[in-house]
Amino acid sequence: MRASVHPIEQESFAILRSRVDLSHLAPLTRAVVERVVHSSADLSYVDDLVTDEEALRRGRAALLAGAAVVADVQMVAAGITTREVVCRVRQATAAGGLTRSAAAVRMAYDEVGPGAVWVVGCAPTALFELIELGVGPALVVGLPVGFVGAAESKLALRESGLPAVSNVSEKGGSAVAAAALNALLYAEDPS
Repeated sequence: MRASVHPIEQESFAILRSRVDLSHLAPLTRAVVERVVHSSADLSYVDDLVTDEEALRRGRAALLAGAAVVADVQMVAAGITTREVVCRVRQATAAGGLTRSAAAVRMAYDEVGPGAVWVVGCAPTALFELIELGVGPALVVGLPVGFVGAAESKLALRESGLPAVSNVSEKGGSAVAAAALNALLYAEDPS
């Protein structure tokens, strides 16, 4: 989907591919894993990410059809450079036991409704909130980072049955969440 790839990025992917063979993975899974590893220089994501090829295909189709993209924080939104992204954390206020990020999820859901692609890279509370709300997503990229609630929120996402990309460990973050979404936007048609 991108017109050109910078030579540094090409070299980085060549190095990544020389260190780990991902050719056995399904096309969109491979694209997501490669882009996450590329963005983090962390090969352990190869075994830490949890993906489902059919969910990725449906998420990509929704993106190509113009589905709204919602991010939990501005850092995630900033990493998604080829699409408009809804992020309401600046307008949200922590109240009633909700963090700003969880309140922002509510605000965004009121705006976009079901069928959006949600990208959570910072706040486990945002991921818990979107699961609780039953947002009816096209896809959830759930890769929040941290020692408090991150792994638990990603486990809850996997147990929810929502179409998702997640990982098992506490690591994650804005860069890897944006990278996972960008992989779907940049991927060539896998069919």
